[in-house]
Amino acid sequence: MDEPRLQDRIRWGLNVAARSIGAVTDAYRPSGPFEPLRPTNRFLRLHAAFCGVRGGFERAIEYDHPLWSGIFDAAYTRVGDYLVQAKGTWFVAAQQSLLPVLCVRADRTVSFARAAAPTASGVNTYGGVTAATNVPLLTNWPASIRTASVAGPSAAALPGDAPVTYWTVLLPACPEIVLRLADLMTDDLGRNSVLSGVELTDLGWRLSVKQAAT
Repeated sequence: MDEPRLQDRIRWGLNVAARSIGAVTDAYRPSGPFEPLRPTNRFLRLHAAFCGVRGGFERAIEYDHPLWSGIFDAAYTRVGDYLVQAKGTWFVAAQQSLLPVLCVRADRTVSFARAAAPTASGVNTYGGVTAATNVPLLTNWPASIRTASVAGPSAAALPGDAPVTYWTVLLPACPEIVLRLADLMTDDLGRNSVLSGVELTDLGWRLSVKQAAT
């Protein structure tokens, strides 16, 4: 079997299908840790359609299903690229040989920062977490956020404490940045959270995130 030629024919067929059923889509390739969807990162315009991860359009996508199959010519895209159209934003999670293109629907925009360490030994200024001293890691990255679990009130047990929510967050890997436990995350809804689990997979980052609530 001539695998490269077969892969080329599969991509050609997906391109034909996308031109028939897909929508015009802008492809972006992040060039650093900040603003991956800025205009200078757009490198391609193509037709693309998205369906359930098992393929087909016979049923609607349900809750808590961030994984989709991408129907487009993947000869010019690679893992980590963003695909943006009027219907939404996806990122390419996997382009495995002879298999459908696996994409993740990015429904939120997130930023990450790291609390600054003390600058000198001995007595320092206030050492708590403040926005002014946090070090930005990733800024305005589209990502998938799904609720993983809801625990009881925080350990402070204050009267106004809300239950603690844990999320699973999926986003592409950025070669320049390694996320760590206790890094801070904010999203476009103004929610604050702390990374409680960090896993870098072949499909990108899979994070367990604890929402900060009082």
